[in-house]
Amino acid sequence: MNKDFVYLASASPRRSELLRQIGVPFQVKPAAIPEHPLAGETPETYVVRLAAAKAETIWAASVADSRPVLAADTAVVLDGELLGKPETDADAVAMLERLSGRMHRVLTAVALRYAAGLETRLSRSEVRFRATTADERQAYCRSGEPFDKAGGYGIQGYAAVFVEELKGSYSGVVGLPLFETAALLARCGIGFWLGSRAA
Repeated sequence: MNKDFVYLASASPRRSELLRQIGVPFQVKPAAIPEHPLAGETPETYVVRLAAAKAETIWAASVADSRPVLAADTAVVLDGELLGKPETDADAVAMLERLSGRMHRVLTAVALRYAAGLETRLSRSEVRFRATTADERQAYCRSGEPFDKAGGYGIQGYAAVFVEELKGSYSGVVGLPLFETAALLARCGIGFWLGSRAA
């Protein structure tokens, strides 16, 4: 089996950058699946299901070359409610206002589909925002950053100045927890910078 690279079932530039950070060769193959929670589904079950579905979708489309498929899904949870990607300025401002001065959870599931089957891992983090002002929230929305991100913010971007405290995985909050990702890749023999590709 040729395992020169993995397929990344995501168009997210942030996930690509994180994989590059740890020296994993990959090729992007985005998976388009419905991203809506099922009735009674917990946030944890939701992100694991979506990550697994993305990985399975790309595996089914490319199984002939037997390359592993890596996928992920991220959810921001406040008061037990999933905060998805805002569709309008008003959505983004409302989300940022809700997060202001409060702790929320960020869940990122990682799935790996390879010849031996499907494996998943779940990263749980807590992020506390300082109190933000209406002017700050409006200015952040004008930057354009909120609109492709769960919860309406990116910790790796301008919103870093809002983050007072982080408990958990920084890379998980960005969208691909590298500890869990490396553990999964090791299961199917894909190296990262500690392996032979580090030279």
